[in-house]
Amino acid sequence: MAALGRQVLDWHRLIPLSWASISRQTPHFGEQKRATDSLLRKLTTASSGGALKGLPHVQPRKYVQELECRTSLTQCLLEKQRAPVDGGSSEREEVISSLLDMGFTDVHIQELLSIQPSPHPQQLLAVISKLILLGVNPEPVCVALKKSPQLLKLPIMHMEKRSSYLRKLGIGEGKLKRVLHCCPEIFTMHQRDIDRIVKVLREKCLFTVQQVAEILHRCPYVLREDPGELEYKFQYAYFRMGVNHSDMVRTDFLQYSITKIRQRHTFLERLGRYQTPDKKGQTQIPNPLVKDILRVSEAEFLSRTAYSTAEEFEVFKKLLAREEEEESESHMSGDESSSEEEEEEDEDED
Repeated sequence: MAALGRQVLDWHRLIPLSWASISRQTPHFGEQKRATDSLLRKLTTASSGGALKGLPHVQPRKYVQELECRTSLTQCLLEKQRAPVDGGSSEREEVISSLLDMGFTDVHIQELLSIQPSPHPQQLLAVISKLILLGVNPEPVCVALKKSPQLLKLPIMHMEKRSSYLRKLGIGEGKLKRVLHCCPEIFTMHQRDIDRIVKVLREKCLFTVQQVAEILHRCPYVLREDPGELEYKFQYAYFRMGVNHSDMVRTDFLQYSITKIRQRHTFLERLGRYQTPDKKGQTQIPNPLVKDILRVSEAEFLSRTAYSTAEEFEVFKKLLAREEEEESESHMSGDESSSEEEEEEDEDED
């Protein structure tokens, strides 16, 4: 019995908890503490040679199991009290919960959280929330942010100003989805670059305000073009091919590269299947529609519009490229000779 008393004392010393703190949390632990203290006093008296008066009959093994169970429970409570709050994990869980509420799938969320360089969770949530409020669905938002992670670095104030500017151009919530999907850098590019493109379309190409809005919506890739090349493309369509403003907007003409336009148009011209309209817009032969020239694959263009073979078209493209190169060289030599003549004239005047 004395050995049992010493074992119980050893177990009691090994319990790493403050009974006072636990008793404050729950009265149940306070009662257990008082009962245990009474038992320990009696066992201590017995180990010193005293009698075990009033000591109930107990099973040592069962009592040890109860003490171990209490020790484990109280240790967990104390560790929970002492454990610091993981702020990063809490913010991440908050972001995930908010994204799920917005309609993002688990796959979308995983892709967004894996974007590098990784933004702060609150910054990620703020940018995504702004895009959702602008009427962009979760799928286009996810695609845009993966294409252009620089969007996640933008201040919300900048996004609000840019979205307000786009609304003035006619790209409201309903049209912004396509623009953001095709050209997500519309939020990151400089304001002056957008203004230059709009100025060319309005002042050089003479499109109306509504037509400019439609072009930016249907062909947002024009925002990436050089203003001079965009103006040349319009002039080629208007003067060489006879395509009017409304047809350019309706057929998305400005989204095609000038190389593709010139190759197919010139090929049809030399085959006698396309004529430049006169001042009255008339031709001696019916010209094929723009959609049958540009909006079809090369195989369909050759079989249904040009009625030619792929071999003939390949040979023509090489010849056309050589002609353009020689034309470019002749322009350069002409510019050099004109500059030399100007220098000679200046020397004669001296």
